[in-house]
Amino acid sequence: MTRRTLELELNRVEGDLTFQVELEDGRVADARCIGTTYRGFEQIMLGRTPMDALVITPRICGICSTAHLYAAVRALEDAWDIAPPANAVHIRNVSLMAEIIQSDLRQTFLFFTPDFCHARYAASPRFDAIGAAFTPFKGWMHLETLRYSRRVIEIVALFAGQWPHSSHMMPGGVTAPATARRIVDGQSLIAELTRWVERRILGGDLGAWLEIAHADEFGNWVLERPEAALTLLSQAARFAGLHTMGFGSPHLLSFGAFALPEPMVGRSHWLAPGVRFGSDAPVVPLDPSAIGEQVRYSWFKPHPGGKHPFEGETVPDYQPASERYSWIKAPRYGGEVMQTGPLADLVVDGDPLVVDLYRREGGSAWLRQLARLRRMSQLLLFLRRTLDQLATRISEPHRIPVPPDAKRDGQGAGMLTAARGALGHWIGIRDGVFDRYQVITPTAWNASPRDSDGVRGHWEESLIGVPVQDPEDPLEIGHVIRSHDPCLACAVHCLDSGRRIRFGV
Repeated sequence: MTRRTLELELNRVEGDLTFQVELEDGRVADARCIGTTYRGFEQIMLGRTPMDALVITPRICGICSTAHLYAAVRALEDAWDIAPPANAVHIRNVSLMAEIIQSDLRQTFLFFTPDFCHARYAASPRFDAIGAAFTPFKGWMHLETLRYSRRVIEIVALFAGQWPHSSHMMPGGVTAPATARRIVDGQSLIAELTRWVERRILGGDLGAWLEIAHADEFGNWVLERPEAALTLLSQAARFAGLHTMGFGSPHLLSFGAFALPEPMVGRSHWLAPGVRFGSDAPVVPLDPSAIGEQVRYSWFKPHPGGKHPFEGETVPDYQPASERYSWIKAPRYGGEVMQTGPLADLVVDGDPLVVDLYRREGGSAWLRQLARLRRMSQLLLFLRRTLDQLATRISEPHRIPVPPDAKRDGQGAGMLTAARGALGHWIGIRDGVFDRYQVITPTAWNASPRDSDGVRGHWEESLIGVPVQDPEDPLEIGHVIRSHDPCLACAVHCLDSGRRIRFGV
C-alpha cells in the first residue's frame, strides 16, 4: 500500500481553490478543501444603515452580483414586511435568469470542457471533434460562447442599467419600469440566443429537448445529433468515466428559484424549493430553521455545535497550527451535509430526465454538468415567458412607496437560487443599523470543511475513491470539482499555504 499527499491549486474556477488530497494505491483516500483568506463582508456590514447592503453586498461576487443584490433586498423586505408589486418581481427575475444563463454557459464551455482536450483522451473516437469545439480560444464552441454569453447579459443592462454590481432593486420594487422598448429588446436577445442554443448546443428544438423524460430518449437525442455541443460534452464526459465518480452527498438542497408573484396551480416558483434526503427519498418542504453553521474546522471564533444564521457570527480566529484548516464555515441542514446547485435544483423540482438519470446512475460529475445545461435550457423558456408576462401588464407599477415608519428594527432572510445553488442573506437590524449580517453562499454549502462530528463536506466526500492516473497531473480531481462550478470569490480569496501543483489545460 502506497500513500502520497498532494496539495493542489485548481485553475479555471472563480477565485482560488486549494485541495489537500491523500492518495492511496492510486485513489483518493482523504481530502481537505482549504478555503483561503477571510472574506469579511459580514463584519463590513455591521453598524451600517440597511440601504448600504444594496451597494456593498453585490460586490461579494463579480459573477453573481445580481443574486446577492436580490437576496439582500428580500432580506430587507422580510424584516420590514414589504411585498413588492408583481412587475417588480418579474423584472428582478428577468435579471437573475439572464445572469444565471450567462454563468452556466461560461462554466460549461469555458471552464469545464477544456479538460477534454487533454492528450490523455486522444484515444477517444471523437477526440478531434471535441478539440475542434472546446479548445480554449480556438474551438468553435469556446469562441461562440464568449460571444453569446456577452449578449445574454445585455438583458440585465436593459432593466438594471449596468452589470455587474447593479443597484436597480430596492425594498418595495425596482428603480425603473419595464418599458415596451426594453421588453422588445429583451425578447429579441432571447430569440437570438435560443436560435444559437438550438443550432449549436442542442442540435434541435428547445421545446422538444425539454420534453425528453427518460434516459433512453436522451441517448437517442445525442446519437441523432453527433455534431451538437451537448453530444460532444456527453461523449467526452462518459469516455473519461465521469458518470462513475464525484457523487458526494446524496442529500439535495434547493431554496427555490424565481418566485411567481401570481402562483400557478401547485407552483410558487419556476423551480420549486425543497430538500431531498438520499437518492430514493421523497422531496420534503424546505425548513429554514434547520439551517446551521459549524466552525470546528474553520478559522473562526469557536462555538459548540451549529448556529442558525440569525444567531451566527463571523469573527476570525486564525490558528494555523490547530486542526482547523479553512476560512469556509460548515453549513448543515438538520445536521446533514447537503449538495446544492443545478442537479439539486432539478431533482427537487422533479425534472423527469434528470430524476430518471439520477435514479439510474446517481449524482455523478457527468450528470451534474448535464443538469447545468438542462437548467440553462429551462431558464431560456422561463425568461421568454416572463418577458411576455411583462408585456401584457406594462402599465402596472414597478414599485410601491415605503413609508419611513416601515423601516423598523427586526430580522429578515433573503433566500433564493443563484447560479451555483442555494444563497441566503440573514440580517438583524437594531437602532436603525445592522447588528448582524450573515451570508451562506452555494460554494460554502458544497466546499465546507468537516463539521463538529468530523464529517467531510460535500466536495471533500465527492473526491473519495476517485482514481488518479497521474499524481503530477490529477485531471480527474479537476473534472469532479469543476462540475460544481466553484466560486471561491464568493467564499474566500487567496492565502499562500506552501508548495502546490498547478494543473489543467
